[in-house]
Amino acid sequence: MNNELLDALNILEKEKNIPKETLLEAIENSLLTACKNHFGKSENVRVEIDKDTCEFHVWQSKNVVETVTDPVSEISVADAKMHDSTYEVGDVFNTEVKSKEFGRIATQNAKNVILQKIREEERKVLYDEYYSKEHDIVTGVVQRYNGNNISINLGKADAILTENEQIKSEHFKPTERIKVYVLEVKSTNKGPRILVSRTHPELVKRLFESEVTEVHDGIVEIKNIAREAGSRTKIAVWSNDPDVDPVGACVGLNGARVNAIVNELRGEKIDIINWNENAAMLIENALSPAKVISVIADADEKTAKVVVPDYQLSLAIGKEGQNARLAARLTGFKIDIKSETQAREAGDFMDYENDYEDEYYEDGYYDEDGNFVPYTEEDYENAEYYEDGEYTEEAEASEYAEDQETDDPSKEEV
Repeated sequence: MNNELLDALNILEKEKNIPKETLLEAIENSLLTACKNHFGKSENVRVEIDKDTCEFHVWQSKNVVETVTDPVSEISVADAKMHDSTYEVGDVFNTEVKSKEFGRIATQNAKNVILQKIREEERKVLYDEYYSKEHDIVTGVVQRYNGNNISINLGKADAILTENEQIKSEHFKPTERIKVYVLEVKSTNKGPRILVSRTHPELVKRLFESEVTEVHDGIVEIKNIAREAGSRTKIAVWSNDPDVDPVGACVGLNGARVNAIVNELRGEKIDIINWNENAAMLIENALSPAKVISVIADADEKTAKVVVPDYQLSLAIGKEGQNARLAARLTGFKIDIKSETQAREAGDFMDYENDYEDEYYEDGYYDEDGNFVPYTEEDYENAEYYEDGEYTEEAEASEYAEDQETDDPSKEEV
């Protein structure tokens, strides 16, 4: 019997991942429950179980007294001496209880205690397993539609994909395999309640971590994500290794890596941009694929004025403002986009040009190689004759006067 019990416990431990110690504890509690049902109390009962052989004994302690008033907890000194002549009044007599003597009801209650413990442990094991996967992606199989919600089988438990966490353009068929992001895992009397999502921005991040080795290893870091599920996502990436191109690593050879993610997201477009600590540069990158002429960013107010070529205005704003909206979410700035013509009419673009000239050309200029060259004294003397590389009227008149003086015979040297 003990060998059969040991084999049963080993099978339960292997199949249901329930520790054998927990099952032995359940058996101990079940025997105490059976004693309580059989004798009316179990305070004076103890159970001893050998963990290696599963051999168990149930002992009942009774006080040795002259006259017995409670046969469950007391024994007469005469009866005690029949077992051992050394017993005296006041001693404690231990007698073994045979579980075979338990009645049907007591046995059934003991069985229920063991089954209840097994069910509780199963729920706990499942909860712990999926709780460790919270805020991560898992692969599941579409089971059925429950109203507007979808039941997803994750292997050992079912998850719920609610209507709010579904992408409207996606439609699944039963037995279809999909990847979902685990939002929350709750413990209930019926097992873990798992809520998953297909719209969460972290789903895209986890997909890149699983697909791009550099992201998984921390060489390439995803700084921020802005997503409109089912339509377009923008992610800003940064490389901790100067020899690794973050955008190239995420795109992969011939776009293999990003295309795998796009296919998993059913054609959702993904823009991958370089992260930059400079807010203006970041905003310019975030508005990709639109080209930008100028960006003036106010870090304190978290606002930015952007000027784009006239023919790029609609591309910068995007369909129904999507490109600008995602860029604003990605950067955290409120972005005001104007075309070059609109900016010139409003005076914003001219202000930018003046600021640009003051910042970069007041004390020098940049040559063709991008090197800064300070102005010389001669440059400052000639500066009054030039404006944007062209002669001014004053410069032309001055040069004409010099030529006249040179042509005048009276001015010639003798």
